[in-house]
Amino acid sequence: MLRGVEPSRLPPLLASMDDPNAVSNRERTTWQSEAERQSERGPRHWRRSLALVLGAVVALAVIGAGVVYWLQSRNYETTDDAFIDGYVTQVAPRVAGTITALQFTDNEHVAKGQTLVQIDPRDYQAKLDQARAQLANAQASRQQTEAQIGVLQANLDQARANVAVAEADLVQARQDYQRFTTINPHAVSQQQVDNATATFHSAEAKLNAARQAVAGAHAQLQAGHAQAVAAEAQEQEANANLASAALQLSYCMITAPVTGRIAHRNVDVGNYVSPGQAMFGIVQDDVWVTANFKETQMAGLKPGQPVRISVDAVPGVSFHGKVDSFQPGTGSAFSVLPAENATGNWVKVVQRLPVKIVFDDKRVRQHFLAPGMSVEPSVKID
Repeated sequence: MLRGVEPSRLPPLLASMDDPNAVSNRERTTWQSEAERQSERGPRHWRRSLALVLGAVVALAVIGAGVVYWLQSRNYETTDDAFIDGYVTQVAPRVAGTITALQFTDNEHVAKGQTLVQIDPRDYQAKLDQARAQLANAQASRQQTEAQIGVLQANLDQARANVAVAEADLVQARQDYQRFTTINPHAVSQQQVDNATATFHSAEAKLNAARQAVAGAHAQLQAGHAQAVAAEAQEQEANANLASAALQLSYCMITAPVTGRIAHRNVDVGNYVSPGQAMFGIVQDDVWVTANFKETQMAGLKPGQPVRISVDAVPGVSFHGKVDSFQPGTGSAFSVLPAENATGNWVKVVQRLPVKIVFDDKRVRQHFLAPGMSVEPSVKID
């Protein structure tokens, strides 16, 4: 070793020259490091090869799955612009009044004809009683008119009989007059001739009067028949008023027009309602799917094609259905404000056509499907 210099401050090579043990230690350390590098290189190489193999397998699996999906999906037309649809019947009163009873609860399932709402009937009951009284009065007037017609007919018959009597008297008077005026004037007195003449003219006047009486009686009979017609019309009007009053009274009891489930109730006991005011709706049990397919998808769609329906509210369940019909116009054609394409600012946009899809699956009754729920139909095309 160099004198005056510490071994730790010497370069390693110089230190190893002076210290044989240091050389052996250094070589041992170098061999150990090389052995460790060789031992680590083997596992790393194996892991890299395994990763490459796994990556290739996954890539092939993804490609295969994509090919299978493409082969299957190319025979289907699907859309996510679809929803459950159904008829909703709005229930409104036909008469005004105060609600005295509600015989249902929110979201209750009701049957057709079931009583749902009761409106205070007292005003309409009073109108019904008044209509009954008017009908009785009209019936009495008709009966009285019919009785008068009988009297007028009797008067007419009597007047006609008087005409017959007057005609007979006239015949007798004419014969007397002719006899007294044609015989020898010296055989009768002038007074007899005057009496026969007066009797003859009086008979003529009486016959004319009788005939006038017949005409008057006939006119009165016709007037009686007209009054009878008027009385009958009044009776019919009274009958119509009675039926209308009874109908108005029946409207105080509101029944379910269809079978379904109560929805959107906005009335309660004590509320005053007016005719036509929406009180609640009834969602009918029959539902279907309205799917808005793009017009570019319509070429392969036909009525009767099978459909697989997935409902977001019922995960894991696929319902079966079929294409029922197509709406004869796109959604924009029936919008409140249709696009005005004649302004020169027209831009072509792919339109959508509503397609009605009906369920062909009994499991629909087992699940709660309400209008507005999102669905995704897949139509198998030919």
